[in-house]
Amino acid sequence: MNKGKSIFSKYFVICSAVILISFVCLGAVLLLVSSRYFIEDRKALLKKNCEGAAHEVCQVMLDDPSEWKGQASEIMKEYAMGCNAHFILTDKNGRVIEKTYGSDETIGAEVSDDLLGEIDENGYYVYDNFGGLSNETSHVCGVKFAANGPDYYMLTSAATSDDSDYVANLLEVFGISAVIVLVIALFIVYFATMKLTEPVKEIATLSKKIGKGDFDVKFPEYDIAEFKQLSNAFNEMAASLKSYDTMRNSFVANVSHELRTPMTSIGGFVDGLLDGTIPEVKRDEYLRIISSEVHRLTRLVRSMLNLAKIEAGEMEPKLEKFSVIELIVETLMTFENRIEEKQIEIRGLDAPRIWLYADEGLVHQVIYNLIENAIKFVNKGGYIQFGFEPIGDRTVISIRNSGEGLSEEEMPLVFDRFYKTDKSRGLDATGVGLGLNIVSSIIRLHGGKIMVKSVKGEYTEFVFTLANSEP
Repeated sequence: MNKGKSIFSKYFVICSAVILISFVCLGAVLLLVSSRYFIEDRKALLKKNCEGAAHEVCQVMLDDPSEWKGQASEIMKEYAMGCNAHFILTDKNGRVIEKTYGSDETIGAEVSDDLLGEIDENGYYVYDNFGGLSNETSHVCGVKFAANGPDYYMLTSAATSDDSDYVANLLEVFGISAVIVLVIALFIVYFATMKLTEPVKEIATLSKKIGKGDFDVKFPEYDIAEFKQLSNAFNEMAASLKSYDTMRNSFVANVSHELRTPMTSIGGFVDGLLDGTIPEVKRDEYLRIISSEVHRLTRLVRSMLNLAKIEAGEMEPKLEKFSVIELIVETLMTFENRIEEKQIEIRGLDAPRIWLYADEGLVHQVIYNLIENAIKFVNKGGYIQFGFEPIGDRTVISIRNSGEGLSEEEMPLVFDRFYKTDKSRGLDATGVGLGLNIVSSIIRLHGGKIMVKSVKGEYTEFVFTLANSEP
């Protein structure tokens, strides 16, 4: 299996390549600029010395017209040593009179007219080999001057091989320096890359622990902003996973408990009926208990399926316009006996018709669960009050019941799955603790909000919002 390259190797290779390319580019630019500078400097030096030699030789010719050659030769040699160049003195026809290199056999040889013409035309600087007098092309600088009547040419030359030597020396110095700097730079990059990738390895190690179910892992704080953000994100993820894991464990425990209790009752009563432990006269009574427990199991399974569909996004509300007051009245009629038994006063239904734009079936389940909850906890002779307040494209609906109310510790938990207050467990053994959780899920499915208000010893009120018109 191809594991791929690590971040360390990729980062190190990229940095090394960038440094190497930078050195190559820097070397090329340095070589080009230095070569140009060397040539221009060489040209200026040749020009200066050529003019100086021509001036001094001209002065000697004027001062000593008959014996000037020896002095001129010495002057040319001094200048040749001073600028590491060769000097040639010719007459106007290019015939060599004096020179500072080679044998005396070349005395009398002629420099080409083309070279002399280029010196006249191009301002005394050309590349040439003196028409074959030199074995290689040279930088040639020339000055034309007159002394005692005739014209003369003072020529100075420097072999282009000096350029190559200069470039070679420059490359050698640059190469040695580049290698030293490159080694130091790669050394620094290596350890910097190791330091930079350490948090990645640490995060990977801690992530594996999370993958194995250890949600108590705490990612450290890093100095680098990106790693700090990543660390915070993983800490938040670990906290969320721990919360979900706790909820899952609680959910499984609650479901197991809620299923086990009625199934144990059903199994015990059925066994009692079969083995004759329960007498015939009480058979109907226990069959009714068994039926009640079966209905309880049915409600539990149906509620769990509805929640699963809502959370999976498989339940799409069928939006339509309907009157919520008529829906409430129909729901209250199903609880007529319990309302009369507890002598409950119904308030707030004398309002004008209130329209909602929602799924009527799902809203009916919301109303049913909230009214059932209100009837369960209202005090005998108390009241259930409905409120309606249209605000823009939303309608705020409230259902309040008098009674003992909820404590501050209970209010944040009432919408949790399988949550039952101690009072609820005492008042209703048939509930499964999913009613208010389903209510909350259905309201959220419609894009609404729900909240609970309560004053201990006075009332409990559920307030939710739903759309009253098409968007």
